[in-house]
Amino acid sequence: MDLQIELQDEQLLLLPERAVYWPARETLFVADTHWGKAATMRAHSLPIPMGTTEADLKRLGNAVTRMSARRLVLLGDAIHAKEGRAKVTLDTIYSWRQQHKELEILLVRGNHDHGAGDPPPTLKIHCTNSPHIEAPFAFQHHPVASEHGYVLAGHTHPALHLRGLGRQRATVPCFYFTPNVGTLPAFGSMCGRALITKQPEDRVYVIAEDEVLGV
Repeated sequence: MDLQIELQDEQLLLLPERAVYWPARETLFVADTHWGKAATMRAHSLPIPMGTTEADLKRLGNAVTRMSARRLVLLGDAIHAKEGRAKVTLDTIYSWRQQHKELEILLVRGNHDHGAGDPPPTLKIHCTNSPHIEAPFAFQHHPVASEHGYVLAGHTHPALHLRGLGRQRATVPCFYFTPNVGTLPAFGSMCGRALITKQPEDRVYVIAEDEVLGV
């Protein structure tokens, strides 16, 4: 179940697919897809199964279709590394792109993008450096405050550690909004997670399976 919030007098939807939707601009945001991370690890002789990029793209496609998004903004770290540009990975992304030909895609480059290189031109992804400004927001990869607007970013893969009454424990991805910066959870399923420390003025929303919940 999606969760609607208000940010900078704009309505946003937080999606359990680990994405944010901005209805006024018909725009979907995701951060840290890290396409090809499994291929990179296999290139270093680690026994990682195939299919993670395909599964992540299916989840992304579901969010695009469900929201009828016109545009997708990638908040950095699209392709994990140069080794991740394996033919099978790029072919998988291209096949997904063919299913969403009318979708505009903007990549705001992150640190991994500078190492991996921009996606191939055949994917028709426009690439730019941080920040990309669309008032009242500034789109960038690193979650640091900007004079240009409220920042929407990624990079840190925020997560929250939860404890239940029955001593259950779980570390779950979350959307993390401070007074000046909103950090999206890592979209890639193979990404690590960094625990946040919530301050009284912060807003945190966790992803619990197919639901987004405020905590």
